[in-house]
Amino acid sequence: MLEFVANMAYVVSAILFIFGLKMLGHPGTARRGNMLSSLGMLIAIVAGLTHHGIVTYEWILAGMVVGGVIGAVAARLIAMTRMPELVALFNGFGGTASLMVGWATLYGADLSTFTVVTVLLSILIGGVTFSGSLIAYAKLSEVIDGKPVIFTGQRVFNSLLLIALVGSGVMLTMAPAADSPWLYAVLGLSLLLGVMAVIPIGGADMPVVISLLNSYSGLAACAAGFAINNNILIVAGSLVGASGMILTNIMCKAMNRSLANVLFSGFGAVKQGKTIEGEINPISADDAYYVLEAARSVCFVPGYGMAVAQAQHVVKELGELLEENDVEVTYAIHPVAGRMPGHMNVLLAEADVPYEQLMEMDEINPRIDQVDVAIVIGANDVVNPSARDDPDSPIYGMPIINVDKAQTVFVLKRSMASGFAGVDNPLFFGENTRMLFGDAKASISQVITQFN
Repeated sequence: MLEFVANMAYVVSAILFIFGLKMLGHPGTARRGNMLSSLGMLIAIVAGLTHHGIVTYEWILAGMVVGGVIGAVAARLIAMTRMPELVALFNGFGGTASLMVGWATLYGADLSTFTVVTVLLSILIGGVTFSGSLIAYAKLSEVIDGKPVIFTGQRVFNSLLLIALVGSGVMLTMAPAADSPWLYAVLGLSLLLGVMAVIPIGGADMPVVISLLNSYSGLAACAAGFAINNNILIVAGSLVGASGMILTNIMCKAMNRSLANVLFSGFGAVKQGKTIEGEINPISADDAYYVLEAARSVCFVPGYGMAVAQAQHVVKELGELLEENDVEVTYAIHPVAGRMPGHMNVLLAEADVPYEQLMEMDEINPRIDQVDVAIVIGANDVVNPSARDDPDSPIYGMPIINVDKAQTVFVLKRSMASGFAGVDNPLFFGENTRMLFGDAKASISQVITQFN
């Protein structure tokens, strides 16, 4: 009877995972999708722990309370600007959990070759995910330099590292043991591989890395599921791994990178690009108001600077004022704007921006020349014309939002500093560009004051 109840609980969890994942694909249903997925995970954990008699109900409740409090505090205290770092840490925690499950399985008796192989994969992928996520976190939080770390002989070193890892893994499968020196070799080499896989990647390409590490965490969980013969862990890991890989592919296309380039090379800025010279045209908030007051269509293009300034709410307020003035308002979202996949969608959803006003890059570009005013809020690389026009630029070939083709462009920045990729932007010197310097939230608030 207990076996039947546990299996039915797993089926319910799998259904909730699938529907939750489906809902996460649209901003309007993402919150409900997250709740469904969380409920499914809760059911799966309780069913798994009680089915196998691992812990009593008291321990399950204690774990739920402690974990719930930590999660709630972290969610409340973490700033929106730090959300990418939090996601990177979540990926690392997932990889660590799978690594521990695989390691613990080696304490069992009469392990089959298949089980040992899955244990090896859970430790290997979990170790890579953990250390790689820590490096991603350090780059995103600027604890270490976000620029690519490339050295002579790097590919040779990585190749030797992979060979040593495979060799150690083979030796472990031949003589599996929880205290085997080959186990510690696999663990150490996998952690080193995670570091070596992420350090050559520039900070501007972190959205690709985060989605890839998310996929790795799912694959590690799937391997751990096979190791302990837990069906729901296999299902959940497979869903996360597959969806993460699909998202990685989307991010790669948005960055004009191949997946092989992400996995095996130090992509990120080896070219310097042309030095941009010209004269900028600054504008005041008062003058910006007069231009917006006469506009018939306005497109906001948010970037990481909007997150830093926490300007999403005043952007929404300005959009509403423009709509009251019979202005068509849209929000152009680049797939890799910000420092994690969906970063801008999260910020605008927090401000309750209508979902129907959000437009993807491929939707807005064909009509961008009809836009009277494009307002770039802290974005740089995703609107940089060098990606389209300068073959020497490190971001050449990356699809961008062609804001330079709008009738007028307002760029809200604190200074003329380049973006996260470290590439100068000729957009700032365009004849139709006006630079509104200062904190984005303060600048937009001044424009709002003029409307009122």
